[in-house]
Amino acid sequence: MSAGALAIDGAGATARSPGYALAIFDFDGTLANSGDWFLSIVDDLAHRFRFRATPRDELEMLRGLTSREVIRHLGISRWKLPAIARHVHALLAEQIDQIAPFDGIDALFEALDAGGVRIAIVTSNSEANVRTVLAPETIARVELFECRASLFGKARLFKRVLRRSGLAAHQVIAIGDETRDITAARKAGVTAGAVLWGYANRTALTRLEPDILFETPGDVAHALLGASNDESGS
Repeated sequence: MSAGALAIDGAGATARSPGYALAIFDFDGTLANSGDWFLSIVDDLAHRFRFRATPRDELEMLRGLTSREVIRHLGISRWKLPAIARHVHALLAEQIDQIAPFDGIDALFEALDAGGVRIAIVTSNSEANVRTVLAPETIARVELFECRASLFGKARLFKRVLRRSGLAAHQVIAIGDETRDITAARKAGVTAGAVLWGYANRTALTRLEPDILFETPGDVAHALLGASNDESGS
C-alpha cells in the first residue's frame, strides 16, 4: 500500500479514515459470495470459449495475479470478454438461488445508512441479479446503480456516479475485491478500498497499493464511520 494507506484488520482500525459522503460498492466478490458458483462453471467456460482450463491447484496462484495477468495466463482474447460476460450473467440469473450476500453486508449497509453515508453499486452484473440477491431492506438503502460495466470499464461508471451524486471525488470511496476495481478508482480520482474476502488475495491487492484494505465488512463500517460496529460483524 502507499505511504498514506490505512490498514484495517479484524482487531480494529489504527486510525479513522477521512470522512466519506458516498461509498461505491462492487457486487460479485464484494457484496455477493459468488466465487464458489463461478468456480463450478469455469471449466465449461473454458471449453465453450476456447481458453486454457484451470487446474484446481492453480487457483490460489491466479488469485495473486492482476485481472490483466489472469486473462493473459488463460489465453483469453480480449474480443471474447463481452461474450463471456453476457453468458456468465445470463447463467447466473438462471441459478441465482445459489448466490447469497456475504455475512455482515446487510448490517454494514444499515450502519452506513444510519451514519449518513450514501451508497452506490457499480458492477458488471445486471441490476436484476443484484436486486434478487440482496435483501429488499438492503436494496432500499442503495441510492445509485450503474450496472453491466465492461470488464475494464468501471472508471467511466465511477465518474458517472460522481456526476449523479453531485459530490467531489475526495468525498467518495470505491470498494471492491479485484485489482481492476483499484485501477478504476484511481482513474476516477476516488479513494480505492479493497476487501480481502473476495477473489483477489492480499498479495495481488497490495501490489496495487489501495488506500484502505479491509479484512471484514465490519471494518468498512469502522473506517467510514469512525467507530466499531460489532453488529456489522465479520
